[in-house]
Amino acid sequence: MTNEQWGQVRNKLQQAVGQNNYTNWIEPLEFTQLEEGVATFLVPTNFMGNWVQRNFGDKILKQMIGAGISVARLEFSVPVKPVARKAAPAPAAKAPTAAPMADKDDLPGAALDARFTFDSFVVGKPNELAHAAARRVAEGGPVTFNPLFLYGGVGLGKTHLMHAIAWEMQARNPELRVVYLSAEQFMYRFVQAIREKQMMDFKSLFRSVDVLMVDDVQFIAGKDSTQEEFFHTFNALVDQNKQIIISADRAPGEIKGLEDRIKSRLQCGLVVDLHPTDYELRLGVLQTKVNQYREQYKDLVIAEGVLEFLAHRISTNVRVLEGALMRLFAFASLVGREITLDLTQDCLADILRASDRKVTVEEIQRKVSEHYNIRLSDLIGPKRVRTIARPRQVAMYLAKQLTSRSLPEIGRRFGGRDHTTVMHGVKRIDELKAVDHQIAEDLELLRRALEA
Repeated sequence: MTNEQWGQVRNKLQQAVGQNNYTNWIEPLEFTQLEEGVATFLVPTNFMGNWVQRNFGDKILKQMIGAGISVARLEFSVPVKPVARKAAPAPAAKAPTAAPMADKDDLPGAALDARFTFDSFVVGKPNELAHAAARRVAEGGPVTFNPLFLYGGVGLGKTHLMHAIAWEMQARNPELRVVYLSAEQFMYRFVQAIREKQMMDFKSLFRSVDVLMVDDVQFIAGKDSTQEEFFHTFNALVDQNKQIIISADRAPGEIKGLEDRIKSRLQCGLVVDLHPTDYELRLGVLQTKVNQYREQYKDLVIAEGVLEFLAHRISTNVRVLEGALMRLFAFASLVGREITLDLTQDCLADILRASDRKVTVEEIQRKVSEHYNIRLSDLIGPKRVRTIARPRQVAMYLAKQLTSRSLPEIGRRFGGRDHTTVMHGVKRIDELKAVDHQIAEDLELLRRALEA
């Protein structure tokens, strides 16, 4: 089997197992040889080799045989590592390629993205606190924030910061046992350990790390057994003064289905919100990306005002923004044209249309909480005091006016309230704005901020 054939098989596997599984388990495999029907692959750790053999071995064999390759079984081996020389820790992480975090003994880790370092993270007002906290933790030394909990919506930089912390820690102290993985992967490994009757190995493995990083922890909500094990792992590491870094799409207190004792543990460290991007930050991201693309697209010309137009129109999240810019560069390169405003509008028509519907109930809740200086959890929660109830009604009113959500859907996003409660709140604000100058002014300010 040639590397080209393996590349074709990998493309088929990507479709068969899904992008997440492919990135974490198939992409790190390095084909070495095919002899007497045995295909051999290099893997970062024995743990990964065993996992791939158990969970994806049959799929890999099926795709290889389907490609006309004479193979009967697979073998996975860990390359022999040269004796490491003692060297001073690097001052900063400069990761040339993606690498699996499971690089010490059999640590079970997901792959890191080489693009996600502190150098490539664009800092602005919405994310400066999260960036500063991540930097502090990545520098090592005494554990000050434990856990560090990063939360925010999709595409705001949580995963980027998580990867950046891991790269920086690895660069500063290569011997550090760092494990980065998603909550979903933690759950899969836990379930697999139960099935294979390897719970002691699982416990020993996760409680022996120096740094545990769990992305998207909201996915364990409602999974009682997984939460139980996560809770005990968390406590064991904290007792050893080991660093824990967690991310989620919302604050700990707002994750439904998460046990109260876990919420309490997650809130005992530093909880940092990555706010939605503002215009200046989005423009900074675009300018950074353009500089990165210059090497690949040397002859392309961008007309004045294009980046400003994109930063203004695409405000949902940074991933959408970066994807739009990449599409624009690729299209202009293929047709050999300058990137003008007209070309931008034609090329990105679907993205621009979708961005016109950018206001969400969650964004409204966040803006209203900030405007009235109250906690988001109180706005959504059960409190009925006037200082909370009136802003809640304002948020409900704006959700009804600025989104296409039905009253029952809006009610569910406000702590599971009945649609009649939402209806009453909307009606009350509609009445008040005609007679209360302050309410009318608040509504106008919030509407402008949300539609900007």
